Amino acid sequence: MQATEQISMWNTIHSTGNFSERFLCGAEAVIKFSDLIRSSSLRGRHEELRGRSVIIRTGDQLASALAMIELDGIVRRMVLCPPDIRDQDLQFVAESTEADAIVSDFSESSRVPSVGLVIPCGTELTPADYDPKAVYATEWILLTSGTTGAPKMVVHSLRTLGGTIESDVSLARRPVWCTFYDMRRYGGLSIFLRAMLGGDSMVLSSTGESTASFLERAGANGVTHMSGTPSHWRRAIMSPAARKVAPPYIRMSGEIADQSTLDRVRAFYGANIAHAFASTEAGVGFVVNDGLAGFPAAWVGRKHIEVDLRVEDGSLRLRSRRNAARYIGKSDGIRDADGFVDTGDMVELRGDRYYFVGRRDGTINVGGFKVHPEEVEEVIQQHPQVRMALVRAKKSAITGALVSAEVVLATEPGSCDDQSAIQQDILQLCRNVLPPHKVPVSINIVSELPVAETGKIARCCA
Repeated sequence: MQATEQISMWNTIHSTGNFSERFLCGAEAVIKFSDLIRSSSLRGRHEELRGRSVIIRTGDQLASALAMIELDGIVRRMVLCPPDIRDQDLQFVAESTEADAIVSDFSESSRVPSVGLVIPCGTELTPADYDPKAVYATEWILLTSGTTGAPKMVVHSLRTLGGTIESDVSLARRPVWCTFYDMRRYGGLSIFLRAMLGGDSMVLSSTGESTASFLERAGANGVTHMSGTPSHWRRAIMSPAARKVAPPYIRMSGEIADQSTLDRVRAFYGANIAHAFASTEAGVGFVVNDGLAGFPAAWVGRKHIEVDLRVEDGSLRLRSRRNAARYIGKSDGIRDADGFVDTGDMVELRGDRYYFVGRRDGTINVGGFKVHPEEVEEVIQQHPQVRMALVRAKKSAITGALVSAEVVLATEPGSCDDQSAIQQDILQLCRNVLPPHKVPVSINIVSELPVAETGKIARCCA
């Protein structure tokens, strides 16, 4: 959408000032905000992209970040490709988004037959004079995670992504944010924009970087605010570099934040712990700051921080100005008739609080009884010797499926007898708390669990 003047990343960043102290840190380079003025990460070729639909596909997160800052408000559409996008999907994405240019640090590998213009980008800034005046309300296209087949493409804007972020000028020390997430996915992008639009600095993760290396780099750059999935944080406190960081604020999202994980991370770092609910389609719903799992039941049915919450058939629904506008290339809409986004996240009311129990499409059918893997994992992770757990279906000729579990222990068992005793102890804990069809038929102790590119536990049928 074209207009005479629009809010953009660049003019918002420019209005917050403090350029001499702010920075963006990648795995291979650090960019000072003072160097962004009159500079280009696109080798000064930004004018060729005005009004275009542009795919941003890079191997380096910092290169993507610089391109986003430079192009928002100048291009009519930015398509953010996650690092694991398949080459065969790139043509589909290009055609669906009417892309007529690609910005990339991959050179030849980023060429698509239907896109004639490929402009290189990177972390080396080129002196360039350009008019940063925003004339487009740029569409931000995000690809959803966890899907099979062709990716879904969700349309956002800077307004829906940025929400009500404002710079707090009263702070004596500006926060330095970082996230385990990739910022080309919604979870990472929301933290990136919080830092950029809020007047802060940020340390970006890097594809393929080990947890230990990232923690060391975050600590070396003075990170104060960190976010990631509960799985990210369980792995972090197991890392030999766990003490390299000492963030006073920690935020979890993307998976269910169970009480044992909240308590363990708080005890380990002595930090303020928050957990947020968000999705690519619904946007940021709310942030829970009381250190407890779930969220207050009183939030449902009344407006809370510009977000309306509703629970229908056990599924949480959200309506707010942060909801995405639509899908690209799909006839089904994102919102229902009342303007709510059905998140597919199932909740259960216990007393005065709602608790997340799992995904609607992720249940295990045990002889007609539905089991949410996450609720079994929550029980297992209450065991003091368990650091992480993964529950999934095990095929059965009689019941169709059974529940099985894999666990990572906080410390290695001393002997086979010790391991067997721990397994039996975990099973007994499950029997004490869960109905019989939810109790795992097996507990397997493993050294690590599979984690997807999104930072979430990778689930599949055993």
